[in-house]
Amino acid sequence: AHLVQSGGGSVQAGGSLRLSCTASGDTYSRSCMAWFRQGSGKERERVAGIANDGGTWHADTVKGRFTISQDNAQNTLYLQMDSLKPEDSGEYYCAAASFMGALCRAYDGTTNYKYWGRGTQVTVSS
Repeated sequence: AHLVQSGGGSVQAGGSLRLSCTASGDTYSRSCMAWFRQGSGKERERVAGIANDGGTWHADTVKGRFTISQDNAQNTLYLQMDSLKPEDSGEYYCAAASFMGALCRAYDGTTNYKYWGRGTQVTVSS
């Protein structure tokens, strides 16, 4: 799979941004899609994921503010980010793996994902 990201940028606290990730390649290799972020001096963490069955989940730190979705016709993954906080700042990456269903939800480590976008910077100022 090949992942091309767009979106991101700078916004004030309370604002919104939307990230996009357009995927190509066989659908099996990207049956599990996710967004990760890496803050300055921090480890990369998964903030949201979506499985081939449409199931979604979000990290507690972003629940209620971020929404992951995908447009299968456009092969595009989205992350809508609302009520942004300065601590949401960082580099955001989309990632893909071939896990299905419950495994997609369970495997949240970076080593579980084979394909990665190049990243996009999100900066939230207070």
